[in-house]
Amino acid sequence: MAASSSSPLDAPHESSDVPGPIIPSTLKFLVANLHHLVPIQLSQENYAIWRSHILKIFQANGFLSFLDSSSPPLLSDSTIFDPSTHQQRSIQWTLTDQNLSAAMCSTISQAVLPYVLNLNSTAAIWAALQTRFQSTNRSKVIQLKNELHSVSLKNGSMMQYLSDIKAIVDQIAAAGSGVDTEDIILYILNGLPSTYQSFKTAIRTMLCPISLDQLYPLLISEEIHVAAEAAKTPAAADPNKAFFMQRGRGRPNRARTQSKSTGSARPNPYASVTCQICLKKGHSATSCWHRSNMSYAPSLKQSNTALLASSDISDTNWFFKNH
Repeated sequence: MAASSSSPLDAPHESSDVPGPIIPSTLKFLVANLHHLVPIQLSQENYAIWRSHILKIFQANGFLSFLDSSSPPLLSDSTIFDPSTHQQRSIQWTLTDQNLSAAMCSTISQAVLPYVLNLNSTAAIWAALQTRFQSTNRSKVIQLKNELHSVSLKNGSMMQYLSDIKAIVDQIAAAGSGVDTEDIILYILNGLPSTYQSFKTAIRTMLCPISLDQLYPLLISEEIHVAAEAAKTPAAADPNKAFFMQRGRGRPNRARTQSKSTGSARPNPYASVTCQICLKKGHSATSCWHRSNMSYAPSLKQSNTALLASSDISDTNWFFKNH
């Protein structure tokens, strides 16, 4: 009787002892703190950074397989012959997956969230976001690499120049791509002006490769050296400005030269006139200094000179009269 009374009650009692799905402690921690562990919310600009954080956190807590849509629930070989265990693990997988998808949605901004609200699994949300942002990131990487190719020192400081290059490289890395160290060094050298030509040649001809940490202090030191050399050498004048200044200086000189030459070539109307008072040539008696000096008498030499001059004139007149 005891056996007959206990047999119909044992089966329900055994079925009630089957454990239901449980939430592991790691899952509880992740669901409660994922929005704190990921410092940013997913937007149109930061997909690569957000993706990197999610991957690392899921891998650290053992949930990386839930991001792969081709990965089925973890089933052992023994579950093939045990339907109850198969069902239990499927329920456990679904419970974990739904908690992870809810936690992931808490890290997505309101602008992006409508694109994944109708998806039912963590892997589906992950794949949809990857499809949506992959092409956008590729075009952004191309644009950033083009900016990196055209960056130059110009009139800024070396520290600012290196900071600009590092910012572009960081944006490329955030977009899911990367730039080799040798390429970064090449971009840095190509952006330097001609005053750094000897420095660029020395770096390019080095036998051993140089790292960015070694290159940065060398660039700062070279900037100081170039500035010191520029301070010693006076700045060259603008050739156009110098040309016009030279022309401006030359014109008055030519004018003065022309005026001098013109003045010397102009005939003097009194060149052949001999003063009757002082017997000197070049002025008449009306403009003589000794006109009012009644006691003035010309010297004997001047008298003889005047006599010769007057005789020459009279002889000439005589010659014309007789001929």
